Formats: sequence, structure tokens, C-alpha cells
Amino acid sequence: MNNPTIFVALIAGVLSFLSPCVFPLIPAYVSHLTGSFVQGNKINVEKKLLMIRSISFILGFSVVFVAMGASASFIGQFFAGNRELVEKLSGLLIIIFGLQMAGVLTLRFLMFEKKLFNTETSKKGNVSSFLLGLAFGSGWTPCVGLALSSILLLAGTSETLYSGMLLLFIYSVGLGIPFLAISVMLTYSLGILKKINRWLPLLSMINGWILVAMGLLLFIGQLQKISAWLAQFTSFSY
Repeated sequence: MNNPTIFVALIAGVLSFLSPCVFPLIPAYVSHLTGSFVQGNKINVEKKLLMIRSISFILGFSVVFVAMGASASFIGQFFAGNRELVEKLSGLLIIIFGLQMAGVLTLRFLMFEKKLFNTETSKKGNVSSFLLGLAFGSGWTPCVGLALSSILLLAGTSETLYSGMLLLFIYSVGLGIPFLAISVMLTYSLGILKKINRWLPLLSMINGWILVAMGLLLFIGQLQKISAWLAQFTSFSY
């Protein structure tokens, strides 16, 4: 696994969380996970309960994403004999997804949302939180879908099955850590949402152009060269 793809996967996860169609819904997710409610200017919930339910939720969507990474890598290995063609097609698609996210393109067929699980449940618990995470992972909103699809395409060009799974695990970490942090902050004040909301369009555009750059490097075959160059700074001599 090379440094650029790991970095992009992590950043894509963080910026996916901060996308305009995910971040504003965090209070609703927290309330649904814990059965809590907004009281004054904060969410009234026990922090220990919030942490446990949030971690269960994160594990749920991580399982789905890592499984997707394994599937993408398997398909990529199947077409290993045509790796150059696969990389060019993947790079082209990532560029299109990035331009869509940056607002340069507005392709309607890329604005989709799929739901495989019923997220409405009257009984709150760790299992239901995990299932809600599965639902989120299986029915991501359009903004997350573009970033996630790009990371899956990168996973499809990875050299091994485990590299693809690791890439999606890193993406899940990038998505999960800020979710956990913001969830805890909401128990103190909802004001953090208003402050971050101002920057969401800019963050979405940044995410888009990062994907465009990665897709271009993959398309012209320079991604591996950059990885080899970076490797000299992270290798250790014994």
C-alpha cells in the first residue's frame, strides 16, 4: 500500500463526514442512536452511552466498507492482466467523480441514494446501532457515494486483496473519528454545527479537486512513481 492512496483515503473519509449532505444530519444520527433529545443548546445524553453506541455505529459501516474494498480488490486482481487499462478507466472515473463533487459537473445520474436496511427501530441498543451503521454503509448519501466510489476504484487497482481492504479501513477511520469527536461535542453545545456549516461547500470542493488530482495521476501512470519517490522518506535502514 502506497503513501498517496492511504493519505487520500484518510482525507476522503474526513471530508466525506464534513460533506453538506452528511454533517448537518449528525444530531439526528446521535439522537437516533441513543434515544436522546435536544435540551437547551445541547444533546442531553450520558457520554458513556454515546461512546458505546457511536463505536457500534462506526463498526457497522466499517464492516460494509471493508467488505466493499475486498470485493473491489478481487475484481481488480481478476483483471490484473489488463492493469494499465483498468488504471486508466479508474482514473477517468475518479476525475469525473471529483469534478462532480467540486461542482464543475452536475451529472444527475450520479446523484443517487440507495437504502438496503430499515433504519427505523423502536428498540435502542448496541445491536441496533451496529445495524444503523450497516444501513449507513449500504445506503450512503450522494456526496459520500462519490468519494467512496473513488476510493473503491483505487482499491481495485491495488496489488493485493488486503491492500484494498486496508484502504477502505483507512477511509472508515477518516469517517469515524470526526463522527465520534463531533458527537461528544454536541453534548456540550450545538454551536459547533453552525461554525463548521459555513465551511462545508469549500470542503466539498477541496475534496473534489483532491480526487481529480489523484485520478489524473492514476490515468497518466504517475501514481506508482510518486509512491516510489515518497517511499525513500519513509523507509528505514538497519
